[in-house]
Amino acid sequence: MKERRYSWEERTQAPLLVLAVAFGVAYAVPIVAPGADPWVHRLCTHVEWAVWAVFALDYLVRLAIAPSRWAFVRSHPLDLLAVLLPMVQPLRLLRLVSTLLLVGRRARMAPQITLTTYVAGAVVGLLMFGSLAVLHVERDAPEGNIKTLGDAVWWSFTTMTTVGYGDHAPTTGLGRVLAVGLMLSGIALLGVVTANIAAWFISRFDRDDAVERRQTELLEALTQEVRELRAEVARLAPPAEGVVTAQAAAPAQAVVPPPASAPAAPAPTAPTA
Repeated sequence: MKERRYSWEERTQAPLLVLAVAFGVAYAVPIVAPGADPWVHRLCTHVEWAVWAVFALDYLVRLAIAPSRWAFVRSHPLDLLAVLLPMVQPLRLLRLVSTLLLVGRRARMAPQITLTTYVAGAVVGLLMFGSLAVLHVERDAPEGNIKTLGDAVWWSFTTMTTVGYGDHAPTTGLGRVLAVGLMLSGIALLGVVTANIAAWFISRFDRDDAVERRQTELLEALTQEVRELRAEVARLAPPAEGVVTAQAAAPAQAVVPPPASAPAAPAPTAPTA
């Protein structure tokens, strides 16, 4: 059963990501172009609901083929929350939140998506959808100062990076809830990026240390082997016989001094007359 679930998730990964992009377009069009024809707004609403329904169906299929359904529900609480949110209150913002939760969950399960790619996509997605959501909420507020898409993007960027210049700020309760969520998400993503960079440096240093330690161990083993070989050669090779005989006879030889020279005979004397 677990293999069936993994096979299902692998086959549906790409289509669900494409549907997520379609949802993003359908969510953005009515906010960016509020004066569009009514059929455009209706079409976007139908696309949003259809995408949410497909993600909900995907959750139900994975639940049905899971080995333990109760364990699946306990291990995927965000998926269940994302499926139930639009049914409790059919707001466009809740459909946005639920779809983002489902897309993020499936993206994390994709083995071909690395952490860096996922974080970059999450940053772009939060920036875009946060801007659209706050613009949708604050544009018609009487005291709101976020009236254009440029203002919303600038506000989202300063909020996610926790800079907060204060030139643009939400004034409605829902807008402030969005601001809190965006701030927490920005801090979390910055923490993930920092941790990823630190982990990369640590793994690089550990790898270099491991290589150096292995080289040192190989040198020590080679040195010990050379010492053992030298000792074995010295034990097995006998000393040369001629050298031993000469060395043994040399101390026994006596040093004979040369003979002393005899005294010279006296010269004969001539007879006297």
